[in-house]
Order: sequence, then structure tokens, then C-alpha cells
Amino acid sequence: MSKKYSQLPPCSPPYWRLSGFYFFYFASLGALLPYWSPYLKTLGFSSFQIGLLMSIVLATKIVAPNVWGWIADHTGQRMIIVRLASLLSAVCFAGVFIDSGFWWLVIVMVCFSFFWNASLPQFEATTMNFLGCETHRYNTIRMWGSIGFIVTAIGVGWLVEWRDLSVVPVVILLVFFTIWISSLAVPECAVDHPHIEHESLRQVLKRKEVVALLLSCMLIQASHGAYYTFYSIYLQDLSYSNTVIGQLWALGVIAEIVLFVLMFRLMPRFGPRQLFLLALLLSALRWLLIAQWPESIFWLVVAQLLHAASFGVVHAVAIHLIHQFFTGKHQGRGQALYSSTSFGVGGAFGSFLSGALWQGLGGQNVFLLSALFAVLAYLVALWGVRERV
Repeated sequence: MSKKYSQLPPCSPPYWRLSGFYFFYFASLGALLPYWSPYLKTLGFSSFQIGLLMSIVLATKIVAPNVWGWIADHTGQRMIIVRLASLLSAVCFAGVFIDSGFWWLVIVMVCFSFFWNASLPQFEATTMNFLGCETHRYNTIRMWGSIGFIVTAIGVGWLVEWRDLSVVPVVILLVFFTIWISSLAVPECAVDHPHIEHESLRQVLKRKEVVALLLSCMLIQASHGAYYTFYSIYLQDLSYSNTVIGQLWALGVIAEIVLFVLMFRLMPRFGPRQLFLLALLLSALRWLLIAQWPESIFWLVVAQLLHAASFGVVHAVAIHLIHQFFTGKHQGRGQALYSSTSFGVGGAFGSFLSGALWQGLGGQNVFLLSALFAVLAYLVALWGVRERV
């Protein structure tokens, strides 16, 4: 073992420091997802422009995680990358205060999201390395990210009602800096695998179960594109207040937290494949409810509770299987590939497509299209998703 690894602390999970990073990272999403699109609308941007700007945040996931994942796997210094990426993302996002022109914001979104999207996959790999054979504890750590999302989704909703949407970029920038500060508290965790024979990355990617998992995750994230980009605007047009909208976003994440708490019992009992398939079908139901009965607060609540399936179960199972499929030196790139194909390719395509179709088809039909993407994800998973044996 090299000197730089031998000087690193032993990998005993620092629960609260890991949880703190997740809290602030997803707190930024609690401000960004519900309120950034409405903020862009106040600047006079069209649905197509809003969809494009939101898709940029996701499109950089196609490249950034893989670039930084390659560096991390070759250096073993994941947390240095997380800290640097977190700081640079905050610095770049500060550019929104310089100008509010469309093309300037395109540049800002490309730069900040290139670094912002680099940090989470490497932090996920760090967390899994800390946990070792206790990967079932991942969900109790990751749920603090969901709590962070709830705090900002509700808090910013109240703040916007009290002031206006101009506070949104200020809140997002402050939370970005707290992500960087929290990353400073997490030590490096180096894991050596001297006795494990590794497949080449190309061999791993040729396996049917890996292809099916990545493709189904890509499709299900494409189905979330309209939700992440236009859900708040969709409800605003139906005369829901920002407070109610924030509470609905938070409700979905509360359901996600409950799922994460229960996942360590559900996974062994039902198995990842069956949970994954059920979650994809429930995702299709969720988008159908939002499309058909948006005037009913009851059905909107039911749809938000299904976030436990469409995101919670899907993500928990995917992280579990990615860690199983991509072992040893491929862990960082495995997490990066999951992030880039699902949230990157799938999320960016879904956001861009929803922006392109929103005005012409209307919100209802776009959410029906989301349900179709979820059904396609189910069919792909039914064909190929398996646990590695």
C-alpha cells in the first residue's frame, strides 16, 4: 500500500459527518427544483428556454461524473475532488448575480453544474466504502439528504410568500457554500482490494443485467423531466400558492424518508428486482394521477406519496446493484455511470423534451408522456434486471 493510503484514517463510518453532507447537498435541490423554474419564468423566459436551462443542469451529468470518476479511481482521493467541486460550483453559481440574460445563464449553468454534478457520485462511493459490508446502513445516512430537501422546500416556500421569487438565487448560493463547508469535515476513506480479480469495465458494461439497469434508470429519470422542470409552474397555473407547492414537494420527500428507513427490511424480504419492478409501475401511476386530476389536492397528495417508489425505491435499489456490479477499482466510475446515464442522459432528455412540448401539448399530455416513459422502464427492467449471482 502506498504511503498516501497508509496515512489515511481507518474506515469507520462517521455517521453525522456523512449525513451532514447529504443534508446540505439535497437542501440545495429543495431550493433549486421547486423554485428555480418559477424564478426563471419571472425573468421572462419561455417554456422552451426554461426547459433548456434546466436540462443543462442534468446534461452535465453525462460528462462531469465520468471525468471526475476516472480521476478519483486513479488517485484514490475522492474527498479532495468532492471539496474542490463543491467550492467551484458555488463560485460559478455566483455568476447569476452578474447578469440575467439567457445566454449568460446558459454559461453559468454549464459551469456550476459541471462541478456540482461531480461531487455526489464520489461522495456516494466514499459512503459505501466507509460502510463496507454494512451497506444496508446507507439508507439511514442518505435519508438526511431528504430531510435537508424538506427543510428548504418548505422554508423557501414561506420565504417566497413573504418576499418574492428574487430570494431564490440568494438561498441557493448560500446552501452551495454550506455543501463545501460540510465536505471539509468528512475524512478520506481509502479501500485497497489486493486479492480481488476485477473484470474490465468493458466486460462489466456488456452484461445484460447492467445494461438493463442503466437503461431502465435512464427511462425512469426521463419520466421525471416534466416533474422537475414544470411541476411548480403547472400548479401555479392552477392557482396553488407557493406555500402549498412547497409542502407538496416536501411531502414527496417525507414519503422518501419513510421508505429509506424501511428499506433495510424490504430489500431482504422482497429482493431488489421485485421492488424495482413494482416501483416502476407505481411511477407510471404517479404521473397518470398528476396528469388527470391536478385540481384535486387529494390525488396530488397520493401522487406525491408515490415519490417513495418513483425515486426512493428506484434509487436505493440502483445504488445497491451498482455497488454490486462495479467492484473495487470500478466503484467510482460505476457510480458516475449510474449518475450520468440516469440523471444525466435521462433527466436532461426529459427536461428538454418537456420544455419543447409544454406549450404545444399542454401540461396534462406531457405528464401522460411521462407515464409512458415509466412503462417503458418497467418493460426493460422486466427483460433484464437481475441481482448478480
